[in-house]
Amino acid sequence: MKGTTIHLDTFAGRLAAARLRDGLLDDLLIAPDEGTPLLGAIYRATVDRVVKGHGGAMLRLPEGTAYLKGAKGLQPGDSLQVQVTGYAEPGKAVPVTDRPLFKSRFAIATPGKPGFNVSRQIRDDDLRDSLLELAHDTLGPPADVGLILRSAAAEGDPDEIAADIMAMTELAQQVAKDGTRDPQLLVDGTDPHTEAWREWPLPDALYTEPGTFRTNGIDEMIEALRSPRVDLPGDHWISVEPTRALVAVDVNTGADASLAAGLKANIATARALPAALRCRGLGGQIVIDMAPAPKKDRRQIEHALRAAFRADPVDTVLAGWTPLGHFELQRKRERLPLHQILEG
Repeated sequence: MKGTTIHLDTFAGRLAAARLRDGLLDDLLIAPDEGTPLLGAIYRATVDRVVKGHGGAMLRLPEGTAYLKGAKGLQPGDSLQVQVTGYAEPGKAVPVTDRPLFKSRFAIATPGKPGFNVSRQIRDDDLRDSLLELAHDTLGPPADVGLILRSAAAEGDPDEIAADIMAMTELAQQVAKDGTRDPQLLVDGTDPHTEAWREWPLPDALYTEPGTFRTNGIDEMIEALRSPRVDLPGDHWISVEPTRALVAVDVNTGADASLAAGLKANIATARALPAALRCRGLGGQIVIDMAPAPKKDRRQIEHALRAAFRADPVDTVLAGWTPLGHFELQRKRERLPLHQILEG
């Protein structure tokens, strides 16, 4: 099927959301194990100890421990609000920030950062002005909670945008009034269905009936992700294999024996890699072992990588080439690796 479709269902007893683009799996969200702190969850945490020399602190949560960078001025026993920013590797603390954000589809409330802003992706000046006017009409003069209107607001209904603004601002103000000291959950993170609504653009078709994964072949697509192999156009393919230290990506030209086989395989890899990493929930250090290609082609390959990851919602830094000719990426760990779910 041509176009984009979104499917909301369950997989292996967990809530799941899948996005297909032209019939191929383009993105996948699956709920983690019960008890795992969800991305975006806000907690009241207690400082266990300050990690000297690292500028961070180990915190106590109701479900375990967390690590906060930039913990200047904190002392053991201090209580503070933190927000989960990613999933921890097995045996490690959950990464958190002490600057929580309250995010919905159209608006983000920013406590302690007053002022109204509009996403830079909205470039139409008249539309930006109308959205700012809507924010002022909804909230009045900027107070202690700021506001960012997201790119989805460009096509949103004004009443829905206003409702989002009020809901996020009121939630931020309510959480700010929390006066407890013991570790506890203040605001839960989003489940895959809510996150799909919040983060994915409107599709050409939406399927929510139970069993949509089975009837549309998505169960088989997810099971196929157990294999590291990703087939590319032109008989090229890549192998995406997570290790404890990093994610290794091996580029193969397959049966293509042409002079430009390496360049074509590397560019195809750049275009396919964001979806391959998204659907597998992989982050951290990514090392790409490129197919053999002349050094003069590196700029073209890097341009293709930057263009591909520019549209990817997961923060990814393109670190560049190594002396051995590999290309390195650093990707935020904001999803639970799929292989952990499938093996669980």
